[in-house]
Amino acid sequence: MPVPAPDLDEDLDGASVLEVRLEARHPRLDKALSEALPDVSRARLQALIAAGAVTLNGQILSSGSRSAEPGMYRILVPAPVAADPEPEDLALTVLFEDAHLIVVDKPAGMATHPAPGSETGTLVNALLHSCGDSLSGIGGVARPGIVHRLDKGTSGVMVAAKHDKAHQGLTALFAAHDIERTYIGLTRGTLTPERGRIESRLGRSTHDRKKMAVLKSGGREAITDYVVERIFGLPAKAGGAPLAARVACTLHTGRTHQIRVHMASRGAPLLGDPVYGSGPPAASVRDAIAAAGLTRQALHAAILGFVHPITAEPLRFETSPPEDMRDLQTRLETL
Repeated sequence: MPVPAPDLDEDLDGASVLEVRLEARHPRLDKALSEALPDVSRARLQALIAAGAVTLNGQILSSGSRSAEPGMYRILVPAPVAADPEPEDLALTVLFEDAHLIVVDKPAGMATHPAPGSETGTLVNALLHSCGDSLSGIGGVARPGIVHRLDKGTSGVMVAAKHDKAHQGLTALFAAHDIERTYIGLTRGTLTPERGRIESRLGRSTHDRKKMAVLKSGGREAITDYVVERIFGLPAKAGGAPLAARVACTLHTGRTHQIRVHMASRGAPLLGDPVYGSGPPAASVRDAIAAAGLTRQALHAAILGFVHPITAEPLRFETSPPEDMRDLQTRLETL
C-alpha cells in the first residue's frame, strides 16, 4: 500500500493562477478540468485539488471525484523551481547523523528547499554538500531527502532521509502524525484559556490565495495544543490583557503555516510575523522587537521526537530558540 505524503508546507510565493470556465455539469471534477486544460495532467490536477488550490466562486474544492458544476474555476499553481539544486558548502548545526538520517537545527532565514526568491542557500543545497550522493531522491529532485518543512523565517529542528527506505519510514511517521513536534512562539497578547486545543479546517484564504486561513468548510483538519508558559507586560488594570506571551505549541497535524494561522485566529499572532501579524503590538513591544533585531516571525521548532525508521531507536531532539528570540524574551521580561 502506498504511503500518503505528509504536508510539506509549500512556499506560496511566485504562484500563478489558471482560470477555466466549464459550461456544463460533469460527473468528475478532475476529469472535467483535465479535459479543459490539456497541458495539465490529470494527476497534477488531482494533487492541486487535494492541496486546496482549486476554487469555484470562492469556495475551495477538495475532492477530485466530486461532480463539477458549470462556472469559472480558479487554480493556484505553484511556481516551477530549478530541477537540480547545486551542493553548497553552508554551515549546518548537526544534532544527529548516521547512515540513514541527518537531524539539523535549521537557522532562521534559510529556506528548506529551492523556491522562487530562494533558489540557493537552502537546506537542500547544504544537505547535498554534506551528504553527497547518499541523499534520498524520493522527495523529488528539488527536495531530496525532505519529508517535512519549516518556513524560511522559522528556526529549529528538522530531519532528512539519506536513502529511500529511511525516507519512506519517515514519511509514514509524519503521515500518521506519529511524531512529537513542539514549537516555541512569542505572541502579541496572550491566549485564553492558558492551556487548550485549537481545532479547525485550514486552507487557502478565499480573499488572498497566497495566505492560509481558518475555513468554515473545506480545507484540511488542523489540530494544535498550546500552553501559555509566560506572560509579559502585566495589565495596569483589572480586565486588561498582557502585552505579550511565550507559548508552547504541540502539533498533531502539519498544515501549511498552521501555528501562525492558529495563533492569529485566537487574537495572539506571532510577534514579527509579516503575513499574519494582523496589527502592530504595543509601542514598548515594537521597541523590544527592534532592539532584539527580530526580522521574522518569533517561532522556533524546539522539539522533534520519533522512532528511528530503520533501527527502531527512540530519538528526541530539543534546542533553544536562537539569539534574536532569546534577546526579545529578555527584553519582554522587563515590561
